[in-house]
Amino acid sequence: MSLEPVTFHPIGIVHSPYKEKVGTPIQPSFDNETPGTIEIFAPYQEGLEGIEGFSHIYVLYVFDRAKEAKLKVKPFLKDIEVGVFATRAPSRPNPIGLSIVELKAREGWLLRVAGLDILDKTPVLDIKPYVPKFDIREVTRLGWMEGVMEDASRHRADARFGE
Repeated sequence: MSLEPVTFHPIGIVHSPYKEKVGTPIQPSFDNETPGTIEIFAPYQEGLEGIEGFSHIYVLYVFDRAKEAKLKVKPFLKDIEVGVFATRAPSRPNPIGLSIVELKAREGWLLRVAGLDILDKTPVLDIKPYVPKFDIREVTRLGWMEGVMEDASRHRADARFGE
């Protein structure tokens, strides 16, 4: 079965203090304070109505500076090779990122956020409210990630997915 290609158009752009991949938090939960702004482009600004009522949002974006996709990668938190779909690595067949950030304020078409792990000038594909009743799940397995969270020194990106 062959499917037609899918095309997305950015709805906005991230303004972040992170200009390079190396040193960027690998997940927003490892740096809850990093401030930034998500700018929503004019044709999509009406879609922000009501977003200010939520404390956290999902941001879906393009890993626009990721290296060529690989199906096997070494994730940041462990020195083993696993399938890319068992990781959150940026070098993927469809380089789509997902982060949950704290929404501090809405100022017109600008969203002031905290907890960014996204590079500056990253294209935003979508925003969705984080709703605990819908989104929290009881976790029973963590696969290769069992026990890796204790090594706090590796919670920033290194060069493995760099230029």
